Amino acid sequence: MVKAIRIHEHGGPEVLKWEDVQVPDPKEGEIRLKQKAVGLNFLDVYMRRGEQNLAPPLPYIPGMEGAGVVTAVGPGVTSCKVGDVVAYASPEVGSYAQERILPADLAVPVPSSVDPVDAAAAIFKGLTAHVLIHKGFKVESGHTILVHAAAGGVGSLVCQWANAIGATVIGTVSTKEKAAQAKEDGCHHVICYKEENFVDRVMEITSGKGLEVVYDSVGKDTFNGSLECLKNRGYMVLFGTASGVPEPLRVEQIAPKSLYYTFSSITEYTVENRKELLVAAQDLFSNIAKGVLRIHLNHKYPLSQAIQAHTDLESRKTSGSVVLIPDEE
Repeated sequence: MVKAIRIHEHGGPEVLKWEDVQVPDPKEGEIRLKQKAVGLNFLDVYMRRGEQNLAPPLPYIPGMEGAGVVTAVGPGVTSCKVGDVVAYASPEVGSYAQERILPADLAVPVPSSVDPVDAAAAIFKGLTAHVLIHKGFKVESGHTILVHAAAGGVGSLVCQWANAIGATVIGTVSTKEKAAQAKEDGCHHVICYKEENFVDRVMEITSGKGLEVVYDSVGKDTFNGSLECLKNRGYMVLFGTASGVPEPLRVEQIAPKSLYYTFSSITEYTVENRKELLVAAQDLFSNIAKGVLRIHLNHKYPLSQAIQAHTDLESRKTSGSVVLIPDEE
């Protein structure tokens, strides 16, 4: 038996229960992983609440990302062996546990130059950032982009990566403390949306020209303003709905400027394509090792204190990445 967090009913953080669970032997194509760290993602909150038809059947162990050591491999597994350190971003929940079973094709090797805890903190957010700036819209030198929640886990990496490419990065944040971090992460202009209208400020910064792309994980509260910020044939890239799902998009909102609108998900771009997954993970870890990307691992909680971690995340008391450490109780 090992310890894990389980959810038996949807609701607030209090539905996260610390329980004993049985971990079976891996079947064909699977590995067993002793986890060193588990990443906390806002998707975990959506699922816990039972929102957006995302939640798996009850009861379940939440969590979709982590890193650890392979302790057993099932028949037919050739991509890794016992003792390998791997990380994963999985569409299958189950990471809030000291040990878990995982499809081997979802595990990527963690190089010795990257700390496994950093890998757990970065893997889901880093692969998301990679998809956003390379696939959702291809950021190039000279582009001007807007990143909402620029001090968040994904936002921080998008800002750093886009800045390294040569884009002009504008970020929105909620506090002066987060504004300072966004500046450190390569934002050339930081907008505190509680103090100023981000649409007006963006148009001022761009001299009325607008943006090539907006990366928006906030959703309802920022969606319409984000569309206003775009130049002709600009891209609206949604990848989260922290404030709620936007109202249905009307043709008249995008037709005047021939705008593009997409929702970017790592499931479609990497998780379902092993080759693309390995390329993206290698690119991510290489940039971490070289210092191009800095992982702001600002919050660590014992796995047993997942309630507090969720509470802090929902109340926006966190910045950067958050991890749960399974061996700490």
